[in-house]
Amino acid sequence: MNKEGKYTVAIIDDHSLFARSLEKLINSFSNFKVLFHANNGLDLQDHIIEGGALPDIILLDINMPVMNGFETAEWIMQNHPKIKILALSMEDDEQTILKMLRKGAKGYLLKDIHPEILNTALKELMEKGFYHSEKVSETLLHSISPDEEGIVLDFKENELIFLQLACSEMTYKEIADVMDLSPKTIDGYRQDLFKRLKIKNRVGLVIFALKKNLIKL
Repeated sequence: MNKEGKYTVAIIDDHSLFARSLEKLINSFSNFKVLFHANNGLDLQDHIIEGGALPDIILLDINMPVMNGFETAEWIMQNHPKIKILALSMEDDEQTILKMLRKGAKGYLLKDIHPEILNTALKELMEKGFYHSEKVSETLLHSISPDEEGIVLDFKENELIFLQLACSEMTYKEIADVMDLSPKTIDGYRQDLFKRLKIKNRVGLVIFALKKNLIKL
């Protein structure tokens, strides 16, 4: 938070026109002010080294030259873990979302969101520590704060191994090979865990595992 009592935001995006428009929008919000804009992760490092001031939130694009969003998120978590990362991208596939969450992103938004949604996301990041868009996945909100009534965290050894591997970037076929099990058996583990944990996709599985400290970033 700066001297004006506003939370500070940094925009990491190589599209200058979009970044400038986004900066103008965020500066119109009552509780937020853009600290700086960087073109990629390496540029971000230079800004932090030269300027010294750390933002409360970093809006992070994924597809950037020199140092992309995944690499940048990893660097932020290793060097400045208190900064909250909000991914803002055109990519909406499950694997990309999963990978950004594993790299430390506390939220994920698509670039075509309404300004009010962005304002809400920024507020919830500071108040709750996370924000996930309904447009990315309607089930993510339940995965983050699931109704845990009736859920028994009593995993068999193979189930726990599968759960941990499923939170990696491995395909289900690769998991089957590593565990020396048939793809049908792996599919059975997947379906059973989804049902027991009341989740509907692999992203929700990762969030659940992170929340319960079953895996580490």
